[in-house]
Amino acid sequence: MLEDARIVFLGEQHDNPAHHARQAELVADLAPAALVFEMLTEAQAGAVTPALVADRAALEAALGWADSGWPDFAMYHPIFAAAPGAAVYGAALPRAEARQVMEGAAADVFGAEADRYGLTVPLPADQQEAREALQAAAHCDVLPVEMLPGMVEVQRLRDAFLARAALAALDETGGPVVVITGNGHARRDWGAPAFLARVAPDVPVATLGQGEASHGAPKGGFDAVEIGPDVDRGDPCDSFATR
Repeated sequence: MLEDARIVFLGEQHDNPAHHARQAELVADLAPAALVFEMLTEAQAGAVTPALVADRAALEAALGWADSGWPDFAMYHPIFAAAPGAAVYGAALPRAEARQVMEGAAADVFGAEADRYGLTVPLPADQQEAREALQAAAHCDVLPVEMLPGMVEVQRLRDAFLARAALAALDETGGPVVVITGNGHARRDWGAPAFLARVAPDVPVATLGQGEASHGAPKGGFDAVEIGPDVDRGDPCDSFATR
């Protein structure tokens, strides 16, 4: 199924090494012309070269990964190395623009194509409520309620950024394109694939979600789901309790 698509989303739990190892295996099998990373800005992606990909430490330094907030680069480097000749695209939402979204609307930051991507259309009430509940739970219910709509807008914009970057990669390289992202952005119902279905319905898209043994499959609908081992991450809410 994945090999028949022109754009393939490979979801992950960001801190799960097994998920990244599986992504690297699939990237090697799919041999994409382009890789799109949720974790990279456009500027970071533009710095990637085959020579850097061949040198893990040099690539990590060039990307400024240590200051990025993402998990250990040792988990991500094999994905780059699995397709060393692929063009690399970044779809990260810069922090300054994320803050701007919290104070306004995703459409203002996205720009001219906001209407085409549906960012000017409010979410259905039930979906808005469900998304706000997810954001509250993800932040251990410590966020002020008035922040939740802005958090939803940020996630919505990130989905649109991923979809736009994937389409640009397809147009510029001919594909196939593999998108490396969290499960939440890879879900078919309201993640980046939903934006692609709106703006490029004729482009074949496939999605893989990766779950964990204790938590089961990720929510949101995927073309394929694989369950990997658990990660001992303790109680993630402990970090919120100490702030």
